[in-house]
This record gives sequence, C-alpha cells and structure tokens, in this order.
Amino acid sequence: MKDPMTYVERFCYKHPRFGIPNLMRYIAIGSAAYWVLGLVNPLLVSYFSFSAERVLHGELWRLLTFFFIPEDMGWLALISIYFYYWIGTTLEQHWGTGQFTIYFFSGAILTMLYGIIMYLALDVDVFLTPTFVYLAMFFAFAVFFPDLQVLLFFIIPIKIKYLAYFDAALFVYGVISNPFPYNLLPVVATLNFLIFCGGELWHMVRGNRVSKNAVNFRRESRRIRQEQAHKLYNHKCAVCGRTDTDYPELEFRYCSRCAGYHCFCQDHINNHIHFTE
Repeated sequence: MKDPMTYVERFCYKHPRFGIPNLMRYIAIGSAAYWVLGLVNPLLVSYFSFSAERVLHGELWRLLTFFFIPEDMGWLALISIYFYYWIGTTLEQHWGTGQFTIYFFSGAILTMLYGIIMYLALDVDVFLTPTFVYLAMFFAFAVFFPDLQVLLFFIIPIKIKYLAYFDAALFVYGVISNPFPYNLLPVVATLNFLIFCGGELWHMVRGNRVSKNAVNFRRESRRIRQEQAHKLYNHKCAVCGRTDTDYPELEFRYCSRCAGYHCFCQDHINNHIHFTE
C-alpha cells in the first residue's frame, strides 16, 4: 500500500500553483483582529465561532471565521499567534505552499466534520476552536525540527521535541480522561498529522530518522548563507542547477528525506535521488 503522502506530493507536483501563499499571515491577522474584537465587545465574537446548528441554518461564514479563534483571549494570545505564525511559515517553506495548505485545511475540515456529525447524531452542538489544528501543525514542526531551540517564556532555552513530548502527554491524557465521544475530537482533528508525518515517525521509532538533517539545521543554514553571500541567488536546484535569479517564477524547496541541506526546484523536489551522505 502506498504512503498517502505520495498522492499528496504527486498532486502538488502536477499543480505547482496550488495553495494559498503565506497562509499563516492571513490566519495571524485574522486572529489578531478577533482578539481585538473580543476586547472591544465580547458578545460579538460569538457570531464568529463554529456552531454546527447555526451553520446548518445558513450561517456559513462560521466555517471560515472559526479558524481565527486564538487559543487564549488574554495577553498570551499575542505570543501564541506569533508562535504559530512562525512554525506555520517554516512548514510552508519546508513542504511548499501546496502541501502546507492541504495540511492546514485537512485538519480544519476534520474538526468541522466532527462537530457536524456530533450535532446530527447526538443533537449536541459542540463549541469548536482550531486548537487541535494548531497542535497538529506543532507536532509536524517537531518531527522535522526536533532539536531546534526556543526560549520558553523568553527565558528558558528548550528544544522543540521536549515541548512536543509535553503536549503529547496532555493530548493522551485528554483522550483518556474525557468521556466518549468527546474524546474523539483530538484524535479526529490530528489525523492529518499521521497522514503527513506517519512515515517520519515510523523511521524515528526504528531508529533510522529520515529527517536527521534537521538536527544540524542551524549549522547548515549558516553554511548556506555564507556561501550565498558571494553569489547572486538565494536558491539553486541540486539537480538542474536553475536558480531563483534566473527563473524567478520557479518554486524552490528543501527535501527532508535527503541527508544534509539540499534545495530543489518544483520540477525535481519529488523527482530526484535522495542524498545519503
């Protein structure tokens, strides 16, 4: 049986212009606007949250506006919005616009389907937020960049993988402690993570981490920047040699399955022999 990601990559390869460029920029702006609106008039925000009952009665805008609900309505919301903007744009650069767009909206659609099914089957209108959509995004980021360090509370340096372990523990606790069928929401909403990153997780469990080049991401990125300081381009395909200067319409991405830090154009990102050394 083929890896589901094969079909996603093939689709994005055949449709290089598919997707929403800088998707997380729009999500961050919408989240900030939602947060400000909540400060001005908390009653208005109820018209933008997801409600299966209201959606089925014609309030279709809720299918879109629920994306913008921040995880917190306090001042920490601004930090959260910036953090998810950062990891989202990094994933878009890593995967490409098409794959990241599919990843984000697949999680959102799974979340909304859960809410609609709960309403139709149990007559329960569950209040939904994009919390687990963002959690799935964070888990994917942790798979590809596990040893990247961030400053927790702007003070404590900690690797992304340890934050992911902590979130995974909370995730499992929530699934166990919440009653059925409410405990299915986190599982359903993060199915896209298993589809996109299941292969990477399998290699990690077997001790043969495909994305081990992420360990030296900062070192390799510094090396690339030093080399590019003396060149007239930012990206160069490791197969055909085309650059973003000579072909500005091309999209360039980095392959997570290659050892090292190798860039490929949109014609070769899914059509090359992976570097092993």
